[in-house]
Amino acid sequence: MGEVVNLRMARKHKARAEKEKVADQNRTLHGLTKAERTLARAKREHEIARIEAHRRERTDQSDES
Repeated sequence: MGEVVNLRMARKHKARAEKEKVADQNRTLHGLTKAERTLARAKREHEIARIEAHRRERTDQSDES
């Protein structure tokens, strides 16, 4: 004779395992480590600062005439 299995618990266990599998796939595809996020943020801020440093100031044409 086989082992007695609580079907409700088996369904919950299967659902948890499936959710964990999907979560693991999402972490692999979209996840970044904290170091990678920090580096990306620093690079983005550096690029913005570099672009802003090269920006010319606007002069109004109406003031010169």
